[in-house]
Amino acid sequence: MQLMGIELLFKGTNFLRMLNGLWVAVRISLISVVLSIGLGLVVGALMTMQNKIIKAVMRVYLEIVRIMPQMVLLFIVYFGTTRVFGINIEAEVSAIIVFTFWGTAEMGDLVRGALISIPKHQYESSEALGLGKLQTYRYVILPQTLRRLIPLSINLITRMIKTTSLVMMIGIVEVLKVTQQIIEANRRTSPDAAFGMFATVFMMYFIVCWPISLLSKHLEKRWSDR
Repeated sequence: MQLMGIELLFKGTNFLRMLNGLWVAVRISLISVVLSIGLGLVVGALMTMQNKIIKAVMRVYLEIVRIMPQMVLLFIVYFGTTRVFGINIEAEVSAIIVFTFWGTAEMGDLVRGALISIPKHQYESSEALGLGKLQTYRYVILPQTLRRLIPLSINLITRMIKTTSLVMMIGIVEVLKVTQQIIEANRRTSPDAAFGMFATVFMMYFIVCWPISLLSKHLEKRWSDR
């Protein structure tokens, strides 16, 4: 079976092409995560507000993200905006928009959960000490919120990296698309290459995501002991 396609990695520039494809996926993820964290902090704070209109809007937004598959959102942004509005958005930009839209909702929900998990007596104690609302959030609430939030947000990063494999559906040449191209180009000489090549993709994602997952568990354990 010719090593089940592993030999294709060392043929020409195949392995370098796969690494470049992996970087495309990671780059989209990192940009989307950075934007999602910033916007998610704002959305999470809005989710805790008592205003009924704001709460309803945030709830609809969160439910859309939870119900709608990311692939459908990719098609809507990439193909839909071009057909309906005549706006030509590049595929990678479309992917960043969709993943930021999704990540912001997920991060916002994490922020909301972290904020409401802070005991009410801490707000009352801060007020009794003479701290204003901004001071209470800056010195008391925000540090505890970040401590609860960071491990969960790191998990979101790994989920986003794995989900970027969907971007191949709108023509982005990431690692999965490159692997398919290599398999198709060598179908006659290496008909059993799919197993080895996709196993390599699995290992690439594992190498990228596993350290991030370990960091999340380490931080969660470290801060839960305090």
